[in-house]
Amino acid sequence: MQVRQFQEMMRRLYFRRDSKRGVTGTYEWLVDEIEELREALSMDDKQALENEFADAFAWLASLANIVDIDLERAALNKYDNKCPKCRLSPCQCAF
Repeated sequence: MQVRQFQEMMRRLYFRRDSKRGVTGTYEWLVDEIEELREALSMDDKQALENEFADAFAWLASLANIVDIDLERAALNKYDNKCPKCRLSPCQCAF
């Protein structure tokens, strides 16, 4: 499944409910899921990590649907096989 297909699946499943919740409410759900991911990262439980990564990705797709952003296109436009800052692959940015 491509990112675009996943985003469309999230649209079919949740767009009506998510659009009623609105941008702010859906963003807050995404933030909650990112916090749950942070918590899962501190545990030694791969299944919990997989679940939280999936939830965070799903809520990101839902938020993108509400604001009419194609995640796949946006990501590929910005990260076109190279770092968007130094334009190299692999990244050579100094940190």
